[in-house]
This record gives sequence, structure tokens and C-alpha cells, in this order.
Amino acid sequence: MDRSELVLRPIGVARTPFVERVEAPRQPRAAAGVEGRIELHAGHHFEDALADLEGWQYVWILFWFHANEGWRPKVLPPRSSTRRGVFATRSPHRPNPLGLSVVELVRVEGLTVHVRDVDLLDGTPVLDIKPYVPWADAIPNARTGWLDDEGEVRASAPDSLAERPRDPVPQWEVVFVARALAQLAYLCTLGLDVEASVRAVLVLGPQPHAYRRIRVEGDGTRRLALKEWRYRFRVEGRTIEVFDVESGYRPKDLERGAPELEAHRAFAVAFGTKPA
Repeated sequence: MDRSELVLRPIGVARTPFVERVEAPRQPRAAAGVEGRIELHAGHHFEDALADLEGWQYVWILFWFHANEGWRPKVLPPRSSTRRGVFATRSPHRPNPLGLSVVELVRVEGLTVHVRDVDLLDGTPVLDIKPYVPWADAIPNARTGWLDDEGEVRASAPDSLAERPRDPVPQWEVVFVARALAQLAYLCTLGLDVEASVRAVLVLGPQPHAYRRIRVEGDGTRRLALKEWRYRFRVEGRTIEVFDVESGYRPKDLERGAPELEAHRAFAVAFGTKPA
């Protein structure tokens, strides 16, 4: 397989009032109120893929700038007084002519997604649809690069995230008891800084999930499997308390003397554990 090439297949096509490139708005904000639709191709189970989409107010449309040929390392954006590197712009003249627009979702009818504030040309191949998630996607006070030099004004300090939308799903509190903290500190001496990774998984919740390898033990405690290590925890209200760390290898595996298991053997000796 040639890893320098990727195969993308459109999931559908955009239907909009804009036929010529000169007619298309430069951004969705410039297309306020303009309605269009995304017609998905039949025969690919896209009806099921659209399930639950209508609950979102805005969606991202990933598409292909099909009317463009070639690309330019430097371009002159509409709001710039000088040429800019194409990667510092949203110009359609790109090595891979991928476009990204956030549009308002009006409704879903079968394989047709009706949208508003659409800036795509009619016939644009659509590659994907994703929900717009404000708490993850919106950073109101982010720096705006060369637009600052062109007279754009920010409402407040560029590095402030105070205005960022909140996560609608409350995160769980994750705490580590003394033994677990000591074990994590020991792993750091072995070059394994894993606390942030464990916390990032557990703040999403203690339930077994396709993306969280969690098992409920017979005593009611739970165990998270993350790569080659296991983290035992208990749940109190909305607090997850990690109280023990274990190797993911069985004792007989560690007895083989494989060099790559040295960290696990050292950990077992240091904490007198019996790896699971």
C-alpha cells in the first residue's frame, strides 16, 4: 500500500444557489440566511449514519473544492493587503483542496440534510458531516494571526478562555490516594508518566465503554486497562478514587525475563504486587 496516497469517496453532494465560483460567499458568515441541502448517496446505510443528527443546531461540512485546479504556496486573501502562506489562510487553492464550513442544521429528511448559511458551490462533493460542539470547537478569544495586522479587533485578551462555552456533560472528579500516587511517581522514574492519560480517560466516567476498557470486579471496585497497566478505582458519588496500580502482565509472563518487561518486574518488586 502506498501510504503517500489516501482514497476519499464523497458521501454526497451539496445543492446550493451558487453555480459559479464568483457567486459563492467567502465564508458561511457571509452567506447568512442562504439555504441549501446536502444530498447523501443511497445504498451505503447513510440513513442510519444520520440518526441523532437533528438534535444539533450546527454541523461541520467537510468538502472538496472541486472547481479548483492546482494550488499556490502563497495567496492573496480578500481581507489581506499582502500575499500569505496558503496554510495561514482558508483559501481553496490548497495541495489537498479540502474545505470546512460550519452551517446551521435546519432538518433531516431521509438522505437529505437541509442547512442554512451555506457557502458551498452547487455540486460540491461532500466528504463528511460532523456535529458542531460549542465547548470543544469555540474559542472566542483565540488569536487571529495576520488579521490583527489588517485591522481586525478582538473583544478581549487573546489568551483568555473565560468566554469558552462549558462542556454540557459534567466531567467526573478523579483523585489518587497515597498508594496510587506513590506508584505513579515510581513509574515516572521508569520513564512512564501516565497520570494525565489515566485522568483523561476517567473524567469521562467509570462505566465500561467501547473506548474505556473498564471491568467491574466482584467486590464492586473497578479496573481500568490502559495499555500495559491496570488502575483499580472505586466510585463515590461523582468522584472516582484510584487506589492501586498493577501491571497488566501475569506473574508467569514476567518470569520469562523478556527485556521489554523489566519495568513491570521492577514495579512488582517495589510494590509487592502480583500482576494481573
